[in-house]
This record gives sequence, structure tokens and C-alpha cells, in this order.
Amino acid sequence: MTHNAPPLEATTSLGLSLPAPRPTATSVEGTIGATPQAQLRPRRLDFPDIVARALIVGLFLGLAYRIGQDALVSGRPTGWLLLASELLVVVFTLVRRTSDTVDRRWRVRLIAGLSIAGPFLLRPGVGSGPSVEMVTATVSTIGLAIVVIAKMSLGRSFGLLPANRGIVSTGLYRLVRHPIYLGYLFTHGAYLAANPTWWNVLALATADVALLVRSAYEEETLGRDPAYARYQTRVRWRVLPGAF
Repeated sequence: MTHNAPPLEATTSLGLSLPAPRPTATSVEGTIGATPQAQLRPRRLDFPDIVARALIVGLFLGLAYRIGQDALVSGRPTGWLLLASELLVVVFTLVRRTSDTVDRRWRVRLIAGLSIAGPFLLRPGVGSGPSVEMVTATVSTIGLAIVVIAKMSLGRSFGLLPANRGIVSTGLYRLVRHPIYLGYLFTHGAYLAANPTWWNVLALATADVALLVRSAYEEETLGRDPAYARYQTRVRWRVLPGAF
């Protein structure tokens, strides 16, 4: 049984494949839903998903608390943007869509963990001059703004592990397929310029390589959806326009 694919501008999710004699219902989001008989079946609790959400929420709430304290003291816009970024992770983790296509392989979990571990390991350096600090603060602000805007565009499709929770192709996703990672590259580069230590280089290089590998895993999962395959042909660059 076939159905017309929704436009790329709409958020889509994977449909359920049903026998031809039984009609399906199409929602405003383009999701092919189950028949009324199937909808009456109670959905089983996904305990791994519940545990994962609890761990992520706890981790990022603790991080947001620390960032919020620093932001109150410094008053810098980067502090408030960083706080907004981490709080969005908490909110969208709680309300994100469930998905039957989550890549829970251990190597994928390891890569996801490495990609978010770098910022937790950073150590302030000896400091830099006022001119360098002005440049790095500006670049960091741009990067964090990209992250916040991209996370808001992603909304309930947000997740740390590769999954199809709905295809998003609006906003910054018209420019690159993973704008959140682009924003992180901006902020990481700015931090290294302001705090150039070998420890920070190692921590962020590991995190950034993991981010790029993570994007490849996400593309592998999302690429099974014909809507995402069409989106890939429309938006050429994965993370960095003109390079990657």
C-alpha cells in the first residue's frame, strides 16, 4: 500500500505498514497512523527510554544549575545562551516523540557520550588579552545562538541517540542538515582560542570528532526514510557549508 509523502517543510515520522484491506488514518503532520482497532491496544512502557530520559534530565539539570550560577555572577550573554541551550535539552527530552527506530547499539551510545562529555572536562586557561576575548566572546555568542535556534526548530524531534522522531527541514535546517553541531564547532573553537591548553584541545577534539561520527550514525538511521533521502538531495552539506 502506498501513500503520498508529505512536503519536506512539514515534520514527518515513520508510518506503520498495514495490510491493504485495512484503511489508515492520516494526521495533519503526515503521520500514517494505525487503525482504530490498533489504537485501542495499550502501548508498552519503554523502560530503557524512561531510564535514558531520567539520566539525561538529571545530568543537564545539574549542568544548567552550574551555568545559571555563573551567568548570574558574570552577566555575560554567552552564559544566558548556554543556560537556555542546556534547559532546552531538558525540556525536549521530557516531551520528545517516541520512536521505534532508535539506534541503541553500544558503539553508538559511546559516541553520543563522548560527543557531550568534552564541555564537562574543560579547564580555564591562563586567559587572553581584551581584543582576543572580545573576538572569542562574539564567536561563542554566534555559535550558541545557532545551537539554541536549531534546538527550538528541532523541538520534539530532539534526541541524543540516532532516531527518526520526525524530519525537520525548516529554519537553519535549510542550510545544513545538522546545524546544532555547527553551533558547537563555533563555541568550541572560541573556547580553545580563549583557553589554549593541551587538555582543552584533547577534550574538544575528542568531542568534535565524536559529533561528526554521531552525525553519520544519525544519517544512517534517518536515511531509511524516503522523506529524509529527498531532504539530503536538497540540502547538500551535513555540518559545515562548503566543507562537510
